[in-house]
Formats: sequence, C-alpha cells, structure tokens
Amino acid sequence: MSAAHHAAAPAPGPAEEIGRLYGAHHRWLLGWLRARLGCPDQAADLAQDTFVRLLAHRLGAEAGTEAGTEADAHAATPREPRAYLVTVAGRLVANHFRRLSLERAWLDALATLPEAQWPSAEQHAMARQALHRLDAALAGLPERARRAFLLSQIEGQDYARIAATLGVTERSVKRYMAQAFEACILAVD
Repeated sequence: MSAAHHAAAPAPGPAEEIGRLYGAHHRWLLGWLRARLGCPDQAADLAQDTFVRLLAHRLGAEAGTEAGTEADAHAATPREPRAYLVTVAGRLVANHFRRLSLERAWLDALATLPEAQWPSAEQHAMARQALHRLDAALAGLPERARRAFLLSQIEGQDYARIAATLGVTERSVKRYMAQAFEACILAVD
C-alpha cells in the first residue's frame, strides 16, 4: 500500500465537530436551560442559539487561522464540553434576562405617560431595537467603562465622584466615557 493509504483521515470540519457536540450534549443543555429559565420554549431557543454561536465562532476562527493546525482540530471539542456549553449558554441567559429587564423598564416608563402620548407599534418596536443595540454595545465595553457610563448616565454622578468610586483618575473617567459614548453612537447608527 502507498503512504497515502496509511495517512490519517482528515480532521472533521467545524460543522461535524459541532454536530457531535450537539448530539452528545443538546438534551443535557436543554435541561440545564429549562431549570434556569422556567420556559421550555425559551430554553429550546437558547440551546439552539448556543450551538449556532459555537459554529459561527468555530467557522470564524478557522477562517482566521491556518487550516489543519492541531489547535484548530480540537477547538470545537473542549476537554470539558459541558462546562464550555454552560459558559456560552450562561452568557446567553444573562443577555436574555438583561433584555427582559430593559423591556420592563421601557414598559414601566411608558405606563407613566398618558395613553395619547404612547408611541405607535412601529415606534415602540424601533425603540426596543435601539435599546437592545445600546445594551449590547454597553455589554461589549470593558467593565470600568461600562460602570463609569452607568454611574454618570443612570445615577447622575459627576466625573470626580465616579473617579473616586472606581479608584481611577478623572482623566480615566473621561476616556471611559468617550469609549462608552462612541459605542452608543455606533450602536444606533
């Protein structure tokens, strides 16, 4: 036989690796999510989103690296797959609850308005989308920049007080605020 016949089979592609992970752990992940969310439909959606994110990440990582490296071959099959899935799904659960909290705050604010001033269904949908984009932008910021922004915009603190709270200089607070404002502007454009 030639050496080609003795060569190892090619490493499975990202879809196959994620497919194996899905087959082995989807049911378990679904149960884990149901316990946290209390809603089987939402749990099913977030379980699916978990695997979609893993696949998208894996495909993105593969496109950005040399194909065929050993690290690539094992990136989709972590040593502790359930811990890995819990990390990814846990972030999705946190995002889900943060979005619900934002929507509740929005609805509470609307409830204070006279009915004649309520936004139309289209305006309401646009506002919800903008809130979600802003939330995602803030979630992507470094922790100190996010905290500085929230302390300023939600709690009304001045930069000197924020600096003291965060244990940084006012110059750092200004830099954090610039980061946060830039992220917000980019999110709503």
